Amino acid sequence: MDVNDVPQEGNRTMGGYRRAMYARDKDGRIVIVPSRGGEVDETVTLQALDLIREQTEQARTRVQAGKTSPLEYWMYAQRLDLPQLSQVTGYWQWRIRRHFNPERFARLPAKVLQNYAWVMGITVDQLKKLP
Repeated sequence: MDVNDVPQEGNRTMGGYRRAMYARDKDGRIVIVPSRGGEVDETVTLQALDLIREQTEQARTRVQAGKTSPLEYWMYAQRLDLPQLSQVTGYWQWRIRRHFNPERFARLPAKVLQNYAWVMGITVDQLKKLP
């Protein structure tokens, strides 16, 4: 992409911020160019946010039915997925999936709950229930 082709239309999902994009200048070198984004960026971001909202509501329904723990709801509500939550907590993905079990979640040690709460920016009391 050339420097002049970098989208500058702006998009409402970026909140007025810019992001860095790589483009070729007139001498053929790769340079960093600030971009306000464009329609494609906005569409993709809005689709991703819709998917996250859908996953969050599905998790809420499963929590209310007793099929999963509030941990799964909070994971999606904080815009995380299983690999991301695993990476930031340091717990294996299979271990986190086990914590989705309501009975196991109820028996988790305070230290594990505190780690999850800290990562998600909420209190342990909030983590234990739905908002």
